[in-house]
Amino acid sequence: MAEEEVITIRQLTVAYDANPVLWNITAAFKKGKITAIIGPNGAGKSTLIKSMLEFVKPATGQVKYSIDKQTKEYKKVKNKIAYVPQNSSVDWDFPATVLDVVLMGRYGHLGWLKRPKKSDRDIAEEMLKKVDMESFRHRQISQLSGGQRQRVFLARALAQQADVYLLDEPLAGVDMKTERIIMNLLKELTKRGKTVIVVHHDLQSVRDYFDEVLFINQEVVAAGSVKEVFTQENITATYQQDHNLGEGASS
Repeated sequence: MAEEEVITIRQLTVAYDANPVLWNITAAFKKGKITAIIGPNGAGKSTLIKSMLEFVKPATGQVKYSIDKQTKEYKKVKNKIAYVPQNSSVDWDFPATVLDVVLMGRYGHLGWLKRPKKSDRDIAEEMLKKVDMESFRHRQISQLSGGQRQRVFLARALAQQADVYLLDEPLAGVDMKTERIIMNLLKELTKRGKTVIVVHHDLQSVRDYFDEVLFINQEVVAAGSVKEVFTQENITATYQQDHNLGEGASS
């Protein structure tokens, strides 16, 4: 039986000031799978995520979501899509506590100008426990380490109780404890049928962490299961130089 495709991208081209950043991207992401987006700096990985969230308007092409067996554009399903941005793109001086940030994940479930209810706070507290940050609930986010901040933003995404999770380099610069917590929670999500997409930079951990991989360098180089397409040949073609993984990649 064919696996269900939750996100389909067709012939997506994105340009900044007439310079193409992504060219004719066609890809699909499956339900219950965790997919790594892999490529060198400047390959368009973050731009692809932002295009999927309509933060960036493409020159051509489209992104469609098939959630609840209906195919829709992002704006009609955005409450079911959670996003964890790059650590470096967040204003960490914003005056908010850890609990405030996690409660932001509940806002899509609230009506216009409505305040979070006890049930929303209970969910936020539960997600803080999942990322081992409940003792920091009243700490200002500016006072946290990089790994702690990343866990808080993951807790915010979890509090949204979404169907699709998009994470832009969530493991960059974090400690091993945070890396284990993040990856265990993401794998837990896929076991519950959620779709998880991660911009990732560490080739050595791809086989351990991911089901599928999308290689891009402005255009798609290869896509499919890690077992089938995470090869030395595709790595070299994507980075346009030899990244030798030794026994970790097949040829």
